[in-house]
Amino acid sequence: MGKIAFLFPGQGAQYVGMGKQLAESSDAARELFQRADETLGYELSKLCFEGPAEQLDSTVHSQPALLLSSVAALESLRTESPDVLLSCEGTAGLSLGEYTAMVFAGAMEFEDALRVVQIRGQAMQAASDAIPSGMVSILGMDREQVQAICDEARQDEVLQIANLLCPGNIVVSGSNGACQRAAEAAEKAGAMKVIPLAVAGAFHTEIMQPAVEKLTAALENVTISKPKIPIVSNVDASTHEDPEEIRQLLIQQVCSKVLWEDSMGYLLGQGFDEFYEIGAGRVLRGLLRRISRKIPCTNISA
Repeated sequence: MGKIAFLFPGQGAQYVGMGKQLAESSDAARELFQRADETLGYELSKLCFEGPAEQLDSTVHSQPALLLSSVAALESLRTESPDVLLSCEGTAGLSLGEYTAMVFAGAMEFEDALRVVQIRGQAMQAASDAIPSGMVSILGMDREQVQAICDEARQDEVLQIANLLCPGNIVVSGSNGACQRAAEAAEKAGAMKVIPLAVAGAFHTEIMQPAVEKLTAALENVTISKPKIPIVSNVDASTHEDPEEIRQLLIQQVCSKVLWEDSMGYLLGQGFDEFYEIGAGRVLRGLLRRISRKIPCTNISA
């Protein structure tokens, strides 16, 4: 067995039916879904199992749903391969997934994390509703090229790199007009593909600043403990032990770019050579293959 790290997916990985098989086959997973319903005061479990998709896809619901389904998948792994779970020495989560990593690493209680991410989702949705904005994936260009496109297309609006996912896969985020100009400029500059993303708004930009106050208040009301294993932060692609430092980084994360490629580089540099993607989808596995094709990544599906 190699040096193991767990990765947790972020918003966009959700799908109707996620977690249903886990809840049917695992008492521990079923209990988690029941606890989530009680904690949040509505049937999140039913939304995960049955949809409708438009409700599950909303930022308000998808964030707690993804955290819940990933933690349920952990319970499945705990039952089927406890040695793998006990051997994990590091973890990271993509944006929202960082909260799941916090729960797994013992830095935040499950119910506390659910409440926080629900407030986070509500606040991010409200910020998105206030300013028409979005995100665009640009494939086949490097950081410097995409940054130059942002600088050219921004004009007097918001536009910045939001996600550095893997080589040649970068997401920009900003007001609708700026995103449209960036998409056109990227196509003219020879991008392999330009894909507008189906998201509520410009996540990981200053447009999300109104969400910061509500998230700050939510995080002030929960206990954050020193992680039992290292968690790689999206903000600086490094690990932190001080709970107050972690709290501030979670707040910064809302408006800061997600350094996912750098985070995976950090883990690889620390000798991690076996990865597990825990939860819905296989996006993180695909990104890791673009970063290092030799590193195995097993999906533990929700």
